[in-house]
Amino acid sequence: MEENLQKQARLHVGSVIPRSDRLISKGSRMRKTERLELKPIGIIHSPYKDRGQSPYQGRRTRKISRIEVFKGFEEGLQDIEGFSHIIVIYWFHKSQGHHLLVRTPWDDIPHGLFATRSPHRPCPLGLTVVELVAREENILKVKGLDAIDGTPLLDITPYVLSIDEGSVVKSGWLEGKLGKERC
Repeated sequence: MEENLQKQARLHVGSVIPRSDRLISKGSRMRKTERLELKPIGIIHSPYKDRGQSPYQGRRTRKISRIEVFKGFEEGLQDIEGFSHIIVIYWFHKSQGHHLLVRTPWDDIPHGLFATRSPHRPCPLGLTVVELVAREENILKVKGLDAIDGTPLLDITPYVLSIDEGSVVKSGWLEGKLGKERC
């Protein structure tokens, strides 16, 4: 079954990033690379079955999601239970394209895509800080995850307050708008 989940997750990721040549910058010259390939390390099992059920931001939800780390990566979870929060990096596998100007749940005015938290991105990576509730072998139970069921998991890293929290953080155009989502 795990092999089937790995194959399914790999297909989701591979279908969004075609295995074609990409241009990257090296100094002032551009050169082609072989390919960009992401390999999922697990799959997210979520109470949200589609994008319409998922909250705008996961931190506001207390629902439990299960992160299944594939058995081949289970050893990498050693000592993770000592952290109260982790950063989860995943692939927005249901994202369908993007626009460079977007409207958000917090404002009627369009904003630049890179100044928003829209899941519809040129490279649809999701990143969420979640509360780690429990670890049961290769399964992590977490609160605060906004990913939908079946989302490919790309990476996990501990959230460390003294490293990850900035001392002076500005919220840009979101200042004063958080908690006042439009319906």
